Amino acid sequence: MREDLYPTRKSPEPSISPRRDPVIHARSLAGHPIAPNEIAFYEANGFLVLENVFDADEVAVLKAQAEAMRDGRVPAAPPTIISEPGEAGAGAVRSIFAIHQQSNAFASLCRDARLADVARFLLDDEVYIHQSRLNYKPAFRGKDFYWHSDFETWHAEDGMPRMRALSMSVMLSDNHPQSGPTMFVPKSHKSFIACVGETPVDHYKSSLKKQEYGVPDDASLRRIVDEGGLAAPAPKAGSVVIFDCNTMHGSNSNITPLERMNAFFVFNAWSNRLEEPFAAAKPRPEFIAHRDVPTPLPRSSQSRAIAS
Repeated sequence: MREDLYPTRKSPEPSISPRRDPVIHARSLAGHPIAPNEIAFYEANGFLVLENVFDADEVAVLKAQAEAMRDGRVPAAPPTIISEPGEAGAGAVRSIFAIHQQSNAFASLCRDARLADVARFLLDDEVYIHQSRLNYKPAFRGKDFYWHSDFETWHAEDGMPRMRALSMSVMLSDNHPQSGPTMFVPKSHKSFIACVGETPVDHYKSSLKKQEYGVPDDASLRRIVDEGGLAAPAPKAGSVVIFDCNTMHGSNSNITPLERMNAFFVFNAWSNRLEEPFAAAKPRPEFIAHRDVPTPLPRSSQSRAIAS
């Protein structure tokens, strides 16, 4: 019987346990692609904002591609397009998944050394894309993403065995404090919150619009916020936000006229590839959690992978 280091959705009571994996897997700072103080901040807090990673011309190319995919001018497979929930969303696009498989621009972006080399260093392994998507927080209609640890879902529903993955969000528009930027609970990545409730069959069909299983209980949230506080960075377009797979995060609804848009990539260590789900009857579809990946991401020799 395989060992489950992070049991969740199996007990009638929530619980908090210490993380059993390192945050920084690199054994030394040799060849570090980001500054040592940035590495230390990420290790301590579970997230990091890197400003001005991509220039205005590169952002313009990526944003134009994201808008074309949202508007249907560049076709995306229908199952990968997720709309906002409820009548108030009026069919507005919430997310498009598997973007690195549907767009040459985003395929180049995830291989770009400014992203992939940082992931390789922090995870100390070759990497592959576990999940990619465009996140749209539409003006006036963008709904919230409730508090969650990505790893809890990836472990329970996808079969990711260890905390050896991270997310990178590339800002395609300026963020504003009022338009629902991603909020983080600093230091929350050091503890694992086991959630309650058995995973429903085909849970992804509802959870991608509004997640109700795999979300932390109120008491656990209060505890980690009391310990770590709240952070809501609002970086400019071209910035990159990196966060650990287990960092608690969420975002408020956007009732402003200011749209928020980002390209989101999950880099998983090649040695941490998916197994059978730990708390679900069957794996989620391939476009949400990639299993059919024959080789790690190729290393890019280009210093500027995004053609303007």
